[in-house]
Amino acid sequence: MKAQTVQEGVRLQDYLAGEQQTEIRHEYINGTTHAMGGASASHNLIAGNVFAVLHAAARNSPCQVFMADMKVYLKIAGEDVFYYPDLLVSCDPEDNEEYYRTRPCLIVEVLSPTTERIDRREKFMAYTSLPSLQEYVLIAQDRQAVMVFRKKNTWKPELFQAREQFSSDCLECTLPIAEVYHGVEL
Repeated sequence: MKAQTVQEGVRLQDYLAGEQQTEIRHEYINGTTHAMGGASASHNLIAGNVFAVLHAAARNSPCQVFMADMKVYLKIAGEDVFYYPDLLVSCDPEDNEEYYRTRPCLIVEVLSPTTERIDRREKFMAYTSLPSLQEYVLIAQDRQAVMVFRKKNTWKPELFQAREQFSSDCLECTLPIAEVYHGVEL
């Protein structure tokens, strides 16, 4: 697969094979691939900080925590869709494909200026259609602000800011905002 920004007419099998051979990750929406850009230092630090907390919480549980390179596969209105969330947690032992997951209970996206609109709208609609998903978390990288959407309160957002903490029902853990932004200059 060529490293183009957008490529149309890509067969699903070619996409999956191509993603194993390319250094540039691509999201896939019904035959169209979209190349993903690199992330900032702040983005990487935030994602790494959250991964560390979630990974520690997942020990001694059936849950697995993945960062950046694990895809989520969705079927939306008969169309195949693959996204690369910044973090995902899957606790279903049968959700075990080698290169993607289909039943995550938690998805985290770190917002960037180029992806924020997609994360808030398109991906929100897609991810919350997953029956397994319990929480969708959006983390700002330009200020200390975390938005948590939970299935149990019909996907209404909860906002958490500096000196607060939020919890994950999926992993039964708490994430202090200070820990999420540790080492990040705002």
